[in-house]
Amino acid sequence: MRSSMQAQKKSRIYFLKRQASGYVSALAALSCCLCGWLGTPCAFAQTASSTLAEIAAYSGPDRVAKLIAGAKKEGAVNVYTSETVEDIGALSQAFEAKYGVKLKLWRGSSEDILQRAVVEARGGRFDADAFETGATAMESLHREQLLQQVDLPAAANLAREAVQPHHEWIGTRYNVFVAAYNTQLVAGADVPKGYDDLADARWKGKLGIEADDSDWFGAVIAALGEERGLKLFRDIVATNGISVRKGHTLLANLVVSGEVPLAISTYFYKVTQLKGRGAPIDSLSIAPVVARFEGAGVARHAPHPFAAILFMEFMLTDAQDILAKRNFFPADVRVKPMPAGLTFLDPAKALDQSQKWSKYYRDIVTRPVH
Repeated sequence: MRSSMQAQKKSRIYFLKRQASGYVSALAALSCCLCGWLGTPCAFAQTASSTLAEIAAYSGPDRVAKLIAGAKKEGAVNVYTSETVEDIGALSQAFEAKYGVKLKLWRGSSEDILQRAVVEARGGRFDADAFETGATAMESLHREQLLQQVDLPAAANLAREAVQPHHEWIGTRYNVFVAAYNTQLVAGADVPKGYDDLADARWKGKLGIEADDSDWFGAVIAALGEERGLKLFRDIVATNGISVRKGHTLLANLVVSGEVPLAISTYFYKVTQLKGRGAPIDSLSIAPVVARFEGAGVARHAPHPFAAILFMEFMLTDAQDILAKRNFFPADVRVKPMPAGLTFLDPAKALDQSQKWSKYYRDIVTRPVH
């Protein structure tokens, strides 16, 4: 009998503790809700129990100080990037010098980064803290639900095209697609004025293009008019052929070596970097001039949440000046004005139409079907 009464008593105590715990949780939730309604940030504890969402949402005056302190405790941030070794090296050096946090990198193409992130996530492995790559790949990561929404004050200074409606990734810089030519092999007076000029037989065996620029191709064809644009590129390939190369940096260097006298799709920043070092290369803008943002985003399951958001903070602040000095166009238009007349790729639209333009690009340009 006594044993039964003791069991009942223990059960009641357990119930009351559970009930009290529920009240505390409810009050905590209500407190956070009130913070949101009143427009005041809820302070988060700088401990391992702080969730990524809480850290990302915090907007108190000590926000950056908390990020730095938390990142120092974490010690490192893992970033998957498609930037060149040279360019990401400059950013890495500045980040580590300022914050004392190690920037660990895994480099690959946009396609490789997307594939690795998806495969790892499906296997329950989450190594990446942040991603830094092309707009279409970043938008794909968003649709795969692999990114965390982060609202950063510095985003207010960026070009409107840099900020996505969902705020899960932000444009940090944009690449302007230009043609590039070897100044020792192609005279300035002979450069093409438009894409129609590339169908002239004098360009036979002299043209090159990047292998994965189907999104750029789609934007160009849409601007030229689909029927006219597709016919024009069929004519260019049929008459002159096009050397297809993987990688914009490789393509630009092949222009310098003379192996590709004129490349149709290169990045302005890389051409400018090479030209500044005395290489025989110059850029050529052929309308429509297409631009595409490269962006960064925080991984939804970032193992180092403070460091991940600190990396984003850095990319939208200090990194903007570094990028400008390296001939990039940073997203902060105060650092470097945006050139007029650019046609920006819409990442969501490009992703929706990727199969269409990938097929056209493959069948007409990279592996033409006759």
